[in-house]
Amino acid sequence: MDGLPAWSLVVVRGRSMRPTFDDGDLLLVRGGRKAQALAAPGDVVVVSLPGGRPPAVKRLVRREGPGWWVERDNPAEGVDSWQVGALPPGALLGVVRARLWPHPGPPPASPRDATGRDHR
Repeated sequence: MDGLPAWSLVVVRGRSMRPTFDDGDLLLVRGGRKAQALAAPGDVVVVSLPGGRPPAVKRLVRREGPGWWVERDNPAEGVDSWQVGALPPGALLGVVRARLWPHPGPPPASPRDATGRDHR
């Protein structure tokens, strides 16, 4: 996938972002070049994972050289940088700006604090 249009709708698939998002949640995503400029640690993003996997919703954790380290909010489910390493800059397809359904609003903050401790 070469990126997303300027604005896209993305449906969450799987349980890797629970409790932040559930399977079937509908997200409004800012794509294109603007996404790279907007991206910051803590943001929820859509990325292209290696190995022919479909686009995935993950959380940006930190910069790794020119790319990004991404993680899932549910450590028991899914694939993230712990399995595939840091993602190159082009793997960042978009930044989630809002959840549209079933509970409209901005994407929730990470359930972890800066030390990585879970506060769910």
